Amino acid sequence: MNVSIKNTDPVSAIATVAIEKADYANEVEKALRNYRQNANVPGFRKGMVPMGMIRKMYGKGVKAEEINRAVGRELYRYIADNKLNVLGEPMPNEELQKDYDFDTTDDFEFVFDLALTPAVDVVADKSIRIPYYTIEPTKEMIDQQIESMRSSYGHSVEADAVESNDVVKGRLCELEKGEAKEGGVCVEDAMILPAYMKDEDEKKKFVGAAKNSVIVFNPSKAYNNNEYELSSLLKVDKSAIGSYTGDFSFEITSISRHEKAELNEEFFTTAFGPDTDIKNEEDLRGKVTEGIREQFTAESDYKFLLDLRKELEARVGALQFPDALLKRWLKSTHTEWTDEQLEEQYAPMIKDLTFHVIKEDLVKKNNIEVTADDVKNFAIVVAKNQFAQYGMTAVPQDALERYANTLMEKEDSRRNFFDRVTENKLAAALKEQLDIEAKTMTPDEFNKLMSEQSASAE
Repeated sequence: MNVSIKNTDPVSAIATVAIEKADYANEVEKALRNYRQNANVPGFRKGMVPMGMIRKMYGKGVKAEEINRAVGRELYRYIADNKLNVLGEPMPNEELQKDYDFDTTDDFEFVFDLALTPAVDVVADKSIRIPYYTIEPTKEMIDQQIESMRSSYGHSVEADAVESNDVVKGRLCELEKGEAKEGGVCVEDAMILPAYMKDEDEKKKFVGAAKNSVIVFNPSKAYNNNEYELSSLLKVDKSAIGSYTGDFSFEITSISRHEKAELNEEFFTTAFGPDTDIKNEEDLRGKVTEGIREQFTAESDYKFLLDLRKELEARVGALQFPDALLKRWLKSTHTEWTDEQLEEQYAPMIKDLTFHVIKEDLVKKNNIEVTADDVKNFAIVVAKNQFAQYGMTAVPQDALERYANTLMEKEDSRRNFFDRVTENKLAAALKEQLDIEAKTMTPDEFNKLMSEQSASAE
């Protein structure tokens, strides 16, 4: 088998794959023998159908299938070995490809069109001045994170009187003329959270109430006739909620209050592990500040790459792409698109492709490589940050790894993580090469800046 490439212009090429009978004959015979072993033909036992009949029934299709498989395998091997940067997929050449009769022909030539990545030479040096925004967490953010952690590692205590955020348990009974209704709804271990009541007057009946006291209230009014909340409270079907619009009694048997953890050694050890060096609130605030800054670094790098992209695209200018081939490939992979939709999608795709070409050139020049371990470690950081949002800072490493593996089960997530790691490494490398204008701002200032940039891009 032989593969040859001929460039028709700087971004287009024709690939010819010549294949002879010797290149595919053994695979065809092997496939036909497999057909014979499994064929169910009336009048013959399984596996005993004459080979001539099998060849007549399946030979042409098997031959075409094996030739197609061999040609594709060889063409992609050639592309990989010669490091050809092909956009999209190779497509059969509509003008040069001959029609063959597979019954009478043994040697073939298949001709493909290749859309190639345009060549670009990107220079990244001190002549490029780019701002880098360091996002400094506010005191309010640090306080909020600490309070979230205290809440996460807090505990429940039994209280004597109800406060708005307490969990109140007791016996709930439907009333009729001020007395328990015979045959009415009665829930022995009902649970109420006053904070979730929609009506303030009904909520006030609970706040301040003592354990063992009996409250008369209207659930329908308290929850604004919400069928889901009422169904859960009264233990009745949602379709029957309209029948329960009167008063109920609630005898309080338990008042559970969540107390936040104290800022002491036990909390520091629980939140950060037994080897933590945090001894006081000042150490804690420093640790939390460091963690928030780490989370913001990804956003700073993203903004840095957006600004760099704009600068580099202006310097590189418009690149030549094989428009006709790319549109043909897009139409073949999105058969539902109209010609108008294809044109709408093409322009933004070329804009993204342009930056992709620029980025790939910089990645190559900076010898940036991303390993499977890099991607996994990034997924672990993502997992860690997600837990941290809920105040969970001492999640065991094995739990983080399990959650990271779950995140990476989706192909889109793995690809996204790979791209993020690549961009993070590229940003780190380029920050050493460019003229960086260091700026510090608050999260609100940074968000405003990003919103303004997004609005100007529309």
